[in-house]
Order: sequence, then structure tokens, then C-alpha cells
Amino acid sequence: MTRLDVWLREHPLAVDGAWAFAVFCLAALSRLDGHGAWQGGLRAEDAVALVLCGLMVVRRRRPDAVVAGALVLGLAQACLDMHPDGEGIAYLVFAYTGAAFGSVWISRLALVGCLLTGLLAFGLITRHPAPDHAVLWAVLLSSPFLLCWAWGRLIRTRRAYLISLEERAVRLEQERDANARVAVADERARIARELHDVVAHNVSLMAVQAGGAACVVETSPALAREALGTIASTGRKTLAEMRSLLGVLRAAGTAEEYVPQPRVEDLPELLEQVRTAGLPVEFSVSGESRELPRGVELAVYRIVQEALANVRKHGGPDPTARVTVDFGDRRLGVLIEDDGRGGTGRSPAWGAGGTGHGLIGMRERVAMVGGRLEVGPRPGGGFRVSVVLPLAATGLPRADW
Repeated sequence: MTRLDVWLREHPLAVDGAWAFAVFCLAALSRLDGHGAWQGGLRAEDAVALVLCGLMVVRRRRPDAVVAGALVLGLAQACLDMHPDGEGIAYLVFAYTGAAFGSVWISRLALVGCLLTGLLAFGLITRHPAPDHAVLWAVLLSSPFLLCWAWGRLIRTRRAYLISLEERAVRLEQERDANARVAVADERARIARELHDVVAHNVSLMAVQAGGAACVVETSPALAREALGTIASTGRKTLAEMRSLLGVLRAAGTAEEYVPQPRVEDLPELLEQVRTAGLPVEFSVSGESRELPRGVELAVYRIVQEALANVRKHGGPDPTARVTVDFGDRRLGVLIEDDGRGGTGRSPAWGAGGTGHGLIGMRERVAMVGGRLEVGPRPGGGFRVSVVLPLAATGLPRADW
């Protein structure tokens, strides 16, 4: 497609204006006598010519109104016995417009107009129709209008076909991209399984070598040193393989700087952000805080984050929340409560049914570390999330925060 074609498609008003100007000039020329002089003053036919040219300018913007107006003008000309001049070509354009751009009923109305145009034009031209030849002349005079209407229908069908092809191409491209994403996800899952197998094998080997070194460290120091060397070599290989495989698992476009995963000690900062967003939150810690497994740390942080986000979305007007973290000897308890309306069951994502994706994510995180999750309405109104996560009997003390 050339630049001229593109410009013509993008500026239909200018194109139609040029055609209207050409028809107007033809109408003006048809009103000149043999000596090039204007025949008389301004007449009703001149006003009709101006209106028809004006309709041609906006025919693609308002096709239904333009075709209906042209039919009314054509009938008015026939009733008032106005002889058509050069502006009569505009009716050919309107026949095409009704078929190519108009609605269904306008297209049919334009077809009826085309069939009647020949008979009306024959009567206006001859002034005294001969019954023996009226039908033949009417068919001959209607033929140009019917051809223009048929051309419009052809263009309309072709345009609809091209649109369907473009939509199909877009749909196929989307399906191709979706299939590619599924294939990538499957490959990443396979690589993750391979990573698990590699790490499990190497860690098992390191554990066996460490146990053997511990047994012979006093009786055979040389064997112990050899076992320790094997452990070091295996560890380095394992780290190299993990870096390689994890590099493949990274999603495209995620080259951002590494950010450490949030910990339990980051909860005060999270709660301050929530308070800044407009949700009052109380926070309390009981028991002796200590170092926790990384999986437990991340699970606690994400559960508190998701629970408070749901309070903001589904808690109703002016809710308040309370977060409690209890360090026990062998367990960690986390309780998130609010006094909003989340427990009324009005929201499927945050109600007693627990069908939302947020609650599903909480259950997955708790199940991953072998904990227990309880969610449901709170006595007296509101909603509560109770989490109990198992801990080792011993741990390193942590400074209070």
C-alpha cells in the first residue's frame, strides 16, 4: 500500500469533499447556456444541488442520515417536477454509500430507491411517458444505480472479509504467544525438577562424606581430609549448577537488582505503610523473639501482608486491625483480626467460604511449612486469621524490634 493510499484512507472527509466539489462544478456547468452564460438567477434546483453536495461531504460519517436525506430530496424533486442536472450523479454515490456503509435497513431502502429511480427519472426526462416503453426505459435508467449499489455491497463484503482475516491473524498470534508461554513454563518446571534432583543428590553425597569423615577423623586423618575435600568440591559444583539453572529459570526482563526476601523483623515497616494508606493497625509481640527458618519468615510476612490487604478491600468503612505475633518454644502463632464487615460473607474473596485466591495462597504457604491456618468471622464482627507454624526447640535469640 502506497503513502497516497494510506493518506486517502486516513482522510475520508477530504476525499469526499473533493468529489462533492467535482459534482458541484458539473452541476454549475450544466446550468450554462450555449454562450457560457448563467441561465437565470438562483433557483430551487440550485439549492438542491448545494444540499446534495453537502451530503456527499459527510456521507461516510453519517451514512444512514445521508442516504435517507438523499431519498427524501429525490422524491421531492420528482413531486415538484424538478429536472435533474449534473448533480444527479450524487444519487449514484448515495446508492453506493447505502450499500457499502449504511445499516441493513438503509441498504435495503437504498436498493428500493435504485429500483424506483429509473421510473422517476424517465418520467421527469420525457414529461410524457409512453406506456409501451416505460418499463424498458425504467430498467435502463435504473441500471447505473443498481450497479453502484452492487459495487457497494461487494466492497462491504470485502471489507468484512479483510476484518475477519485481521482478527483471525491477531487471534492466532495471541494463541501462538500463549502456547509459547505454556511451553516456557513447562520447560522451567522441568528444569526446576532437575535442579531439585541435582541438589538433593549432591547434598546427600555431602552428608554421607561428612558422616564418614567424622568417623575416621581420629583414626585416619588422611581419609578425613580426603572426605572434606570431596565435600568442598561437591559443594562448589552444586553451587555452580544452581547458579546456571537458576539463571535459566529467571523470567525474561527481570534483571532488576536482587532484593532480599522480607523477614518477620520487617513487619513494623509493612504495618507503617498500611497505616499510611489509611488502615489503623495495632501490633504486639509476645514471647522471646529468635531466629526463624527462612521459609517461616517469608510465610509470616506474606500472610500478614495479604490479610491486611483484604481488610482494606473488604473490611468496609473505617475498619481497624490488630496483628499479634507469639513466639513459643515449639511454635509461632500469628493472629490478624479486624472489626470490619469481612465476616458477613458479602465478598466471595474474603468471607467464611474462603474461595478467594488470597486465602488459597495463605493455605499453600502454611501447608508448605507444615503449619495450621484458621480463617473465619470474628465474634462480635469482623474477620480473623489465625496461623500456627511449627518451630525447632532451639534457636538463636534475636534483638527486640
